[in-house]
Amino acid sequence: MKAQTLSGAKGFQPFALKTDFTESASLVEYDKSHTGDPHLIKTVSKQAGKDSIAAKLEGRSRVVIEAVHPEIDGGEYAIQRVVGETVAVEADIFADGHDVVVARLLYRGPGERNWRAISMTPTTNDRWRGEFIVSQIGEYRYTLEGWIDPFTTWRNAMKKRLDAGQEVHVELMAGGILASAAAKRAKGGDAKRLQEFSEKLSAVRTAEMDASDASAAALDTSLEALMQKYQEHAYCTRYAKELAVSVGRERAGFSAWYEIFPRSCSQTPGAHGTFKDVEGWLPYIASMNFDVLYFPPIHPIGHSFRKGKNNAEKAEPDDVGSPWAIGSEEGGHKAIHPQLGTLEDFKSLIAKAKEHGLEIALDLAYQCSPDHPWVREHPSFFRTRPDGTIQYAENPPKKYQDIYPLDFETDDWRVLWMELKSVIDYWIEQGVLIFRVDNPHTKSFPFWKWTIAETKATHPEVIFLAEAFTRPKVMYRLAKLGFTQSYTYFTWRNTKEDMTTYLEELTESDVVEFFRPNFWPNTPDILHEELQKGGRPAFLSRFVLAATLAANYGIYGPAFELCENRPAKPGSEEYLDSEKYQLRHWDIEETQNLQTTIARINEIRRTHPALQSNRSLRFHPTDQTFLICYSKTDAEKKDAILVVVNMHHEQAQTGWVEIDLKALGLFPDQPFEVHDLLTDKRYTWTGARNYIQLEAGRSHIFHLPSATGATI
Repeated sequence: MKAQTLSGAKGFQPFALKTDFTESASLVEYDKSHTGDPHLIKTVSKQAGKDSIAAKLEGRSRVVIEAVHPEIDGGEYAIQRVVGETVAVEADIFADGHDVVVARLLYRGPGERNWRAISMTPTTNDRWRGEFIVSQIGEYRYTLEGWIDPFTTWRNAMKKRLDAGQEVHVELMAGGILASAAAKRAKGGDAKRLQEFSEKLSAVRTAEMDASDASAAALDTSLEALMQKYQEHAYCTRYAKELAVSVGRERAGFSAWYEIFPRSCSQTPGAHGTFKDVEGWLPYIASMNFDVLYFPPIHPIGHSFRKGKNNAEKAEPDDVGSPWAIGSEEGGHKAIHPQLGTLEDFKSLIAKAKEHGLEIALDLAYQCSPDHPWVREHPSFFRTRPDGTIQYAENPPKKYQDIYPLDFETDDWRVLWMELKSVIDYWIEQGVLIFRVDNPHTKSFPFWKWTIAETKATHPEVIFLAEAFTRPKVMYRLAKLGFTQSYTYFTWRNTKEDMTTYLEELTESDVVEFFRPNFWPNTPDILHEELQKGGRPAFLSRFVLAATLAANYGIYGPAFELCENRPAKPGSEEYLDSEKYQLRHWDIEETQNLQTTIARINEIRRTHPALQSNRSLRFHPTDQTFLICYSKTDAEKKDAILVVVNMHHEQAQTGWVEIDLKALGLFPDQPFEVHDLLTDKRYTWTGARNYIQLEAGRSHIFHLPSATGATI
């Protein structure tokens, strides 16, 4: 039966639905010549009929493979990694009886047809483990297989019989048969050597014959090596699923984002900034060691129902409106706001940013002002109310009359999908490979699954950051659908207990396999009460937490480094004089600018691989409520970082931390040096329990030069 597809716009096939599982099967053909890579397995495709899965069912396959990890939702979704990371796979693999089981992890990289095989190692209670390194971006696949190993089963039993002084001539003859069969699979000198072993084992045909030489041959390690090299994979069990790994480039897993409004970059107060003005900011931003420069929408802004300063419902003639009210007579999502400059100006900015080690990220906001060209050209993209007007965005009691949301239940959904995908394609053509996606949880899940997969099929280097502050299951679903990074609840985790619980969820559960957090202490939408009331100490502590707890983090600047903490009104998380609705002029020469501290911490992040991943995060107990202590390690590069933060923004804190010496590769009876990378001070500690004293909002970022970088 042919695969069914959904038809629609020309060239549009978002789904392929298999209706018959016996349509085709991937069977394994082992390279018995051993002239090429011995870890490669050739795959051949067989058609339905006699070669179908059902027809190929082998009742003598005794090995069971279950409880595979990682496997997200039964294998429906890919796990996420970046280039150079390891994929560690575990599974319960066993068989009936007492025969020895062999297990292998199979994997193949993007575009590869043949499998590579890695021997798995048994751990405890029939649990096996294997791992491979992903070396290129794109999609990897992996699965498992297992079979009974007759030779090792025979050899183990033979050793026990010999140790017990039992008569073994029949067992030696059985070993000879196994060696003879292996000789037929081998070539050259290996085949000759195996045949010699076979003859030696088979020579003892009665109990009266001297079996000492044959017994020695049975336990010869060279025979074992040859038999392993040419072992037969009879009645092999292949795990029923091929599981996926979505592999991104390094920046997908480790990045520091800086958000800025280009229109506020003019050196002249009150003047509208341009892309050329942003070029003047590049040295300042680069001096803080950021690597992603993110812009809110750069498109034309609508005039209808334009918002005024501080979100006033009525705009004054000189009000610039919200960049998220996208579209006017000057164009839509593929156009640039004329006051910012031209497309050539934007491309020049991309090139200049690259010279400073910065990559430009754009906001992908799928919504329209009433003046957007789509409103005229594709009115079916929007939902109409009973009176015939288009439904504007709202979150009762809040109303956003300047924004029309898109209707993903429209009958023209195929056309809508293609148009939205074309926006991504257009900006990729201009050189943009990072997109911060605005409110993706208010758009269709199937759309994201399709458009991200289609984009990454041709541009696997593209990064999508999901700005979805919503229910956990919705946020996790978006990550499963392919979003590279995700905003989190970090902003609202402001106690040690809340922070610890949340980070353990993100790093010690299956969430770590697909959800890659990006911590933001502030955004243009969020000025948390902690920053409003805590002042500079709060900004310091929140920055250290964001930058060291998460491998990916970002700040909205210059508001953050200048400690902007004025709310629109008491109890609000909106900024007073928010840049979302007006131009701002920032004086980066202010004495309270955190530029130097931010630059130093980003430098520490770049220098120490322990801070470039989240998987090794471990919290350590303290005896004070406001002192939080945690570590990160990189075992391969022998790097370990220990962070202690005073989360109180008004008072100094003193207390004791009790570190897990084993997790840090340290010994309980040996003194060790801790080097504070922020102050350059060094301290000698002994044992697990050590004293800490920190001023309000201050932190230690200790490097442990004597650590082995071990992880549990």
